[in-house]
Amino acid sequence: MRVVKRTAGALAAVLLLAAGCGTSPPAVADPPAAAQAPRPVGVQDPAPPPAAEESGETCDPRRSLRPSATLDGPALARIRARGLLVAGVSQNAYQLGFRHPDTGELAGFEIDLVREIALDLLGSRDKVRFVAMGAADRVPSLTGGKVDLVARTMTMTCRDWRQVAFSTEYYGAAQRLLVPAGSGIDGMDDLAGKKVCAAAGSTSIRNLADYPGVIPVATTEVIDCLVLLQQHQIAAVSTSDVLLVGLAAQDPTTEVVGPPLKPQPYGVATAPAATDLVRFVNRVLERVRLDGTWRALHQRWLSGLGTTPAPPVARYRD
Repeated sequence: MRVVKRTAGALAAVLLLAAGCGTSPPAVADPPAAAQAPRPVGVQDPAPPPAAEESGETCDPRRSLRPSATLDGPALARIRARGLLVAGVSQNAYQLGFRHPDTGELAGFEIDLVREIALDLLGSRDKVRFVAMGAADRVPSLTGGKVDLVARTMTMTCRDWRQVAFSTEYYGAAQRLLVPAGSGIDGMDDLAGKKVCAAAGSTSIRNLADYPGVIPVATTEVIDCLVLLQQHQIAAVSTSDVLLVGLAAQDPTTEVVGPPLKPQPYGVATAPAATDLVRFVNRVLERVRLDGTWRALHQRWLSGLGTTPAPPVARYRD
């Protein structure tokens, strides 16, 4: 603020001096757009191209390990000895994992789902330590042992199966577009040569590479994409429809448009070797599908998406 005041004062002095000499003041150019609208920290514009997909065997990313009825295994033993489940989540995904404005506590569909895992494993929904993280932090947090599991809008892909293990699908999302209402943009065909934003490290930002005319922009959090859209620095946000609906609820001047671009099934992720934890999580997911908990959580948090669907059907690989 001090720098601005000194600059303004210096400019005023120059103008007064020029006026005293009987000459016209020099023209002052408008500041660049970047100065008029500061960007969120960590914006990559354009985003670097995604790493090439490794060749090899494809998979069905929705297939996971069958549930286990036991509590045996090293990952489960470590959690029980600690007395807390450590879970990576979002704090900016409205209605999925976010800071509730009334309490300041984490809340949402994914937060409650993690609490159900803690209930069955440790006997209490409160025995959880939540670790808020960005999309790009999910895999390193698992492989580095920072968290036991991640429930943070993580799309199950064959590529990510090479780095982590997934539960069965707990939510079936699809990548779409968020644009200013009345923009005339109806799909990716309308975005050639324009900037489209998604979170760094997400499946959505990688998928934008399938549209050569689009200029991808990456941010640390999807909510930062909404800020860029509001500042007219991008033409659209592209991520999972459930996230876009949450953004549109926070800014009614925007709308979700276009057909689904790619399916984005969400799974709970663990370290690759934590197969005992994967099987246990799948047992919990079987329960919440059958006892009505999944439907209750959807109605509580995601009713804005429309009629509550049936839970995703579990698929197993052995």
